[in-house]
Amino acid sequence: MPENHHCDLAIVGGGLAGGLIALALANRRPDLVVRIVDGGETLGGNHIWSFFDGDVSKDDRWLLTPLVCHAWPSYDVQFPAHARTIAQPYYSIESERFDSVVREALPPEALLMGRKVLACSPTAVVFADGDRVEAKGVIDARGAGDLSMLEVGWQKFVGRTIDVPAGHGVERPTVMDATVTQHDGYRFVYLLPFSPTRLFVEDTYYSDTPSLNVGALNRRIDVYAAARGWTVATGANDGRDEKGALPVVISGDFEAYWRWGGAKVAKAGARAGLFHPTTGYSLPDAVRLAVLIAETKDFSGEALHTLTHDYARARWDERRFYRMLDAMLFRAADPDARYRVLERFYRLRPGLIGRFYAARSTLADKMRVLAGKPPVPFWRGVGAIRGIK
Repeated sequence: MPENHHCDLAIVGGGLAGGLIALALANRRPDLVVRIVDGGETLGGNHIWSFFDGDVSKDDRWLLTPLVCHAWPSYDVQFPAHARTIAQPYYSIESERFDSVVREALPPEALLMGRKVLACSPTAVVFADGDRVEAKGVIDARGAGDLSMLEVGWQKFVGRTIDVPAGHGVERPTVMDATVTQHDGYRFVYLLPFSPTRLFVEDTYYSDTPSLNVGALNRRIDVYAAARGWTVATGANDGRDEKGALPVVISGDFEAYWRWGGAKVAKAGARAGLFHPTTGYSLPDAVRLAVLIAETKDFSGEALHTLTHDYARARWDERRFYRMLDAMLFRAADPDARYRVLERFYRLRPGLIGRFYAARSTLADKMRVLAGKPPVPFWRGVGAIRGIK
């Protein structure tokens, strides 16, 4: 017989955005009855999330502090004609810690895991087996919506943890090593040293398509490791194999994107369009929205929809500058020369770079980014930004 669950708030999707909302509410609104609905068995899936110190304000850092697994005081970038260490702290969260912390903050009955969702409305979630959740409000945080409503490029990647018993010698994260051979757009390798012998290596591309040849990218990781002189222990992978494709938004119809999956249903994370247009990263927005929701008073479906829609719409409107840069990167720059755009960017001041990643560039920052000789042909760049929404 179908079962009905009742609560104040149902969060559909136990990934980063949904889990952070639940964690913020457990801290600031423990009186609320919350349910997280997810199709998997663990919160957060199998991921590493990283962020720069400037991505999250000091006032909001309380939400992330129990989640952080690794912290470094600086990070590196490397390009064919430019290499630099930037003295800005960098942090990483592993999904195992995320799952453990969120579970510990919630009562066991709050987690409805392994459940397939058939549909959700502003006040109800319907499961494929006939069960339901009746709530004052529902937030849909199940990942990206219909991206056909947007014009996008892609940041796609394959990554895995390797063990180098003799030591890998990497002292700090390498956010971009673009000295590698370029393939399929702009290619770089991303490194996170978790210990003197344990290292996360990710092969990443700014590409025109989301298609991934996982085998080929894993072989390129092997070639990269060999070129660095690393003898990798076989069979030592700790289960950290990641692959994915993050949208890099050039233009699109925000309202059409929002309506997909429920015009009046509150949304969070990528489903709300809350990710950096250029990097595709969603952690800073996920933190800000979780804190905003934890501070609200009205958890009705209608109020939550208005809150999340208006917040996401405002972020979309204020980030047109980043979409313009994306248009220049994907429409105007030759794929095998895209690295020059990033190489030029990383010659700028650390504060500007930090604000860019946080999607909080000032007017002076924007003027500085656009100043000087453009890294793409002028008229091609002008044509690329026409029609950006």
